[in-house]
Amino acid sequence: MSTETATASRTALITGASAGLGVEFADQLASRGVGLVLVARRKEKLDEVASELVKRHEVDVRTFSADLADPDAPRALFEAMQAEGIHVDYLVNNAGSAGPTLFEEKDWAPQAAFLELMMTSVTHMCHHFIPPMKERRFGRVINVSSFAGRLPGGAGAHYGPSKAYLIALSEELDLILRRTNVHVSALCPGFTHTDFHEAAGMMDMKNALPGFIWYDAETVVRDGIDAVEKGRSIAISGRLYRWLDPFTQSKLFRPLFKAFAPGR
Repeated sequence: MSTETATASRTALITGASAGLGVEFADQLASRGVGLVLVARRKEKLDEVASELVKRHEVDVRTFSADLADPDAPRALFEAMQAEGIHVDYLVNNAGSAGPTLFEEKDWAPQAAFLELMMTSVTHMCHHFIPPMKERRFGRVINVSSFAGRLPGGAGAHYGPSKAYLIALSEELDLILRRTNVHVSALCPGFTHTDFHEAAGMMDMKNALPGFIWYDAETVVRDGIDAVEKGRSIAISGRLYRWLDPFTQSKLFRPLFKAFAPGR
């Protein structure tokens, strides 16, 4: 069966779809004939993205404004899909941010909102959207994690651990859903060219890093889609990071890494 036939009449719901990897996921899935539901906080930006995708791929595109740091947002999205009669076949949990550091940000509220966005909302989305996939015997879920979830970073104590949770969640769900034709995969990119670093005020860091460690969004998203279609629960994107990953997981490597981690 061809890719075009396999994905015909399917619908993908993509969070964080107003920029970066979210836009690239929308573009690549639309190119396969998949209809789209785009979700982000910025409705105006979403509508601009949707207009371009409709022109380019002639697929149905709908937009919904939601803040996934709001605990009620996943349930509201699921109920909206039910009310509109939309069956979500592809779920891309991509919304995220760099977030606060655990100790420098004294107020707990930003910390709680970050944890809600990065971990709880993803689990909440899976809780609602996966059971109907099981009933229809088809589903693809991509939880956008990070290579930072594969090793301790010695940074803000939030970002890497939150991404590690998404890896563990995806592996567990994929095991539970085996033989249901619902695949769950954690996409783990390394440094990727998107507007993430500019939005997070991290351009000085980005400019200081060597070019060979960076991959483009097109490569990362293609790796993620290919992995979930093949039923791989973890997708390390980029040849460099796939080569490094066994070392980051080895007992020999981790003590050495910790000795040189920032802040020690």
